[in-house]
Amino acid sequence: MVTTVESSPQTNVSTRHLTGALLALALGGFAIGTTEFMTMGLLEEIADGIHRSNATTGHIITAYALGVVVGAPVIVSLGARLPKRELAIGLILALGIGNAITAMASGYLPVMLARFVAGLPHGAYFGVASLLAASLVRPEFKGRAVSSVMLGLSVATVVGVPASTVLGQHLGWRSAYWVVLAITIATALMIVAFVPHSPANRDASVRSELAALKRPQVLYAVSAGMIGFGGLFAMYSYIAPLVTKVADKPEAWIPWFLLAFGIGSVIGSWLAGILADWDAERSVLLGFAGTVVALVAFFFAAPHVVPAMVLVFAVAVISSVVAINLQMRLMHAAGDAQMLGAALNHSALNTANGLGAWLGSVAISAGYGYRASSLVGAGLAVAGLVIFALGLAAQRRSVRP
Repeated sequence: MVTTVESSPQTNVSTRHLTGALLALALGGFAIGTTEFMTMGLLEEIADGIHRSNATTGHIITAYALGVVVGAPVIVSLGARLPKRELAIGLILALGIGNAITAMASGYLPVMLARFVAGLPHGAYFGVASLLAASLVRPEFKGRAVSSVMLGLSVATVVGVPASTVLGQHLGWRSAYWVVLAITIATALMIVAFVPHSPANRDASVRSELAALKRPQVLYAVSAGMIGFGGLFAMYSYIAPLVTKVADKPEAWIPWFLLAFGIGSVIGSWLAGILADWDAERSVLLGFAGTVVALVAFFFAAPHVVPAMVLVFAVAVISSVVAINLQMRLMHAAGDAQMLGAALNHSALNTANGLGAWLGSVAISAGYGYRASSLVGAGLAVAGLVIFALGLAAQRRSVRP
């Protein structure tokens, strides 16, 4: 499922090759989404395989997220002068190698290190893939092109993660990581076949890329993502106990909530592209506001399974809109360092993952119950909204005569 957009006359890309290029780049997102989230579904199998508890094994998820946070700015800055198509190929193959190392690793520390290595190319790939997708279409369709790349990650939550989890449960957890390696190889071949070569930017440098971090609007947008997007994870990290302990439903209901979230992510990614081409800044503001409303509503609806599932779906739709439009905002705010801007978005979102889950656990441990995690999430979303709005206000003041 890839958003249809019109090619730019400057790229000389046929409609067939444009569709193939966007599918290729989206397939890379599918591989990343699958490897990122399937670890959660296979956590018990991995824990048994490396002879550790589930809680201790859960640290390998954190290791992957840390790899994303570290890898995005470092790899993009170091690779700024490389041809973008070749950089995308190298990054997706590096992801495959990280998964192969995971599949071969034995023991807690080797597996954790392998997941850190696998996470390194995550944000950088989305950065370069987003820039490649945007370069293939007319300016008015850039949002939809970028959302097509991100759509692969959302589809992974509906198709890739459940399928790889079932595979890992029946053939051993290592088999799932070998499959991701195969997907990355297929992605690299498709990029070679469909994505046109783009010349290297010889004027780029590590210093010029990292200079984007001094731009106030970049810092505002990254901060809004790191804090505001934590609202989603404060609630969603505890979806299993919310279903079983608050809604009082058996574990068999949990996959239905995960499916609702996955479908919402796919629809939200598609919608985000249209909204980005309309107005990325307003889409982020409305998205944060919608997240606040949905999370507060979830606090009251959590004991009732159908309204709760509908709200999980809604949160997924809105969060996807926020994530992709934040990426468009960062690409614009970063100036000539657009690739770094796009990559930083994924560093911010993975930081938000850890922050939201941690603050949610603080509220739960304090005795406020699992439902309180959604109110914590609403508070984080309010903070993200305020930070983003302050950034826009500062921008207006800076251009005022």
